[in-house]
Amino acid sequence: MTIDRSQIPGWGADLDRSKRPAVPMERTPQRFANVPWDQPEAQAQHVEVLQSVEYPQRTPVFGSACPPSGLSGMLRRVAFKRSENDMRHWMTLLLADRVNVVEGLFEDMRKSPRAPMIAALSVATIAG
Repeated sequence: MTIDRSQIPGWGADLDRSKRPAVPMERTPQRFANVPWDQPEAQAQHVEVLQSVEYPQRTPVFGSACPPSGLSGMLRRVAFKRSENDMRHWMTLLLADRVNVVEGLFEDMRKSPRAPMIAALSVATIAG
């Protein structure tokens, strides 16, 4: 039995460029040309930002929407004292994520009168 592969969407994407179906539409994106800077201006730091021990300086742009706080923040600070090559770094960050979920549930319970019931269901779901 012979299969007509030309009817399969995307077939031939790894063929020779001259035989690829999308070659006329493909193009290499232009690189930044004539930019007035070698490196973008550094973002102002208003909250604690954790940085890997493997990099000498912070990147010019970084996330600051969720600064480390509470027990999960303490765990993240411990994790970032270790190399990214160390499994304990990543396992500590995973643990910090789980602790952060529980901290969020307690924060919700503190703020809302209906939250204890929802939080109990959430903890049961996480644990189960």
